[in-house]
Amino acid sequence: MSQLPGDLPAAVLVVIHLSPDYPSQLPAILSRSGSLPVQHAQHQALLSPGHIYVAPPDHHVLVAHDRLHLSRGPKENRSRPSIDVLFRSAAYTHGAGTIGVLLSGMMDDGTSGMWTIRQLGGRTVVQNPEDALYGSMPLSAVQHVAVDQILPAHAIAPALTRLLDELGPVAEEPNMSDEEWRRLEVEVGIASEDNAFNSGMLNHGSLSTFTCPECHGVLVQIREGRIMRFRCHTGHAYTADTLLSELRGSVEGYLWQAARTLDEDVMLLEHLSKHADEADQTELAAAYRQEAQVARARGRRMRQEALQAGEDKALPVETPPGP
Repeated sequence: MSQLPGDLPAAVLVVIHLSPDYPSQLPAILSRSGSLPVQHAQHQALLSPGHIYVAPPDHHVLVAHDRLHLSRGPKENRSRPSIDVLFRSAAYTHGAGTIGVLLSGMMDDGTSGMWTIRQLGGRTVVQNPEDALYGSMPLSAVQHVAVDQILPAHAIAPALTRLLDELGPVAEEPNMSDEEWRRLEVEVGIASEDNAFNSGMLNHGSLSTFTCPECHGVLVQIREGRIMRFRCHTGHAYTADTLLSELRGSVEGYLWQAARTLDEDVMLLEHLSKHADEADQTELAAAYRQEAQVARARGRRMRQEALQAGEDKALPVETPPGP
């Protein structure tokens, strides 16, 4: 931000994943970093060149032609605001007049939105994964999208000023099929709080055998070039990697629930054995104690499985090198 010129002929929109439970200080931080005015995006605010608009916590930011649109539509990749929502809406309304910039981050957020920008003739800039504090997000974009430039952070602002000069005569023609365009319209609408089911989301992908980790709705599989992702009929969306992470988390949660249930089983059996002893039902008391020992052993095994599941989930996934 510190390197962007004061007369930048474009509006800058920023999405960063922060906790919805705390106010964001990002506008104040960015204001100290450069000469451009910075503010949180406001619903129906007019987009002005040379201004920076930061997504407020727990709200998607969409570009609606010359205005901003805030929504609390379904989360994408467990996040609201979503990078992909911003990228798609900007490309949908401004096409070749859009430049997408993807910086350091975990997982693969932004890859789908970058693909949309690229297909509609806009420009794409990605921070060099080796230059990023967290390289997986820019690396995913490099692997799945024919991005225009891969640059270290310090070179991105100068590149943006050059690209803004080139956008008119150099921008490419849209390369999106009618079906892809209709799906884009539906997905931008979903992010704007349209009803995903009534919008026909289930007709814009192949039905999968998986269910949404958040609402347990039906998931359809969507393909965008080399990208595979999923969206449920309620509207939640996941990349393949995020869906895998969610499923792994569910497995760990179910294992801990099973361990807790077995602990409760032991407590009840021990209570029953004590009650049987007091009633001089020694054989019944012994049977309860033996069953409690079996349940305690099973609980120990289940607890170990839950601990192992947590360790496995924390292991980094080796990502194959890009083309």
